[in-house]
Amino acid sequence: MGRRGTKLVITERQQEMLREMTVSRVCPQGLAQRAAMILGVFEGDQNGVIAGRVGCERHAVGRWRRHWKAAFEKLIQAECGGRPGELRRMIETVLSDAPRAGRRCRIEPDQVAMIIAVACEPPAKSGRPISHWTHPELADEVVKRGIVPSISTRHVGRFLKDRRPSTPPQPVLA
Repeated sequence: MGRRGTKLVITERQQEMLREMTVSRVCPQGLAQRAAMILGVFEGDQNGVIAGRVGCERHAVGRWRRHWKAAFEKLIQAECGGRPGELRRMIETVLSDAPRAGRRCRIEPDQVAMIIAVACEPPAKSGRPISHWTHPELADEVVKRGIVPSISTRHVGRFLKDRRPSTPPQPVLA
């Protein structure tokens, strides 16, 4: 039998909001999953049991358990503050991911345009024995042409996905 984690105290209003989040169709799934974790912790379930139920690692349950406990005073203040929606916003803030570190994209907009232009050309024009561009082939070609010094196939895919029209163009009938 596993070790018991830190007990959590949750007010009835907090519990109600967490339950609403777990069944909401508009709540982001990450928040709904974490809300389910907190409810499971409150009900006395072990981290491993909760993790299996919500589909994550047990260490994640422990991390969110500690995070909730550390924010409990702020949650109480928000609940007692009386402004409509303040508690909900605070719960969402507590259960949200921290901003992720990362560097700015080093590929300039004109380079992206050139990558897309290459993607619009037939691969045979570049001496490629394929009928359609694949991400690895396209990445290799733009590096070969000196458009960028290096680029991952996934990054090429992101550029192409971002530019894909949401609906196909409709033919004009005369």
